[in-house]
Amino acid sequence: MVKIEVEYTGDLHTEALHELSGTKLSTDAPLDNSGKGESFSPTDLVATALGTCMATTMGILAKRHDIDMSGARVNVQKEMVADPLRRVGRLEVVIDMPLPEDHPKRKALEQAARTCPVRQSLASNIEIPVRFQWKT
Repeated sequence: MVKIEVEYTGDLHTEALHELSGTKLSTDAPLDNSGKGESFSPTDLVATALGTCMATTMGILAKRHDIDMSGARVNVQKEMVADPLRRVGRLEVVIDMPLPEDHPKRKALEQAARTCPVRQSLASNIEIPVRFQWKT
């Protein structure tokens, strides 16, 4: 079990502490919702969690098979909706892989990304299109 401690520090800012490592991160409300956009918003962290989870699960598979995927990049574009309540409506993912299109573990790596734990934890009403760009 991992414990995260969050403190509201005022002016729509928070500071979160990852108890195990001591790492801290800050959030601010987004510009379009009364914030100053001075840091990640809470919903930005949802997009961040998805991208980092996809990269990590692919990395775990790659490590098991002695595949070097250093330099892989995951870009996530978050879109909010307000119907009926403000929420994340779409997380568009583009994954740039530094491996050839015909790599023997291509399908397994793509499956690892698409089934990462964060993806499996997100509500089904969030659109999550995923596109891979393999090295040519």
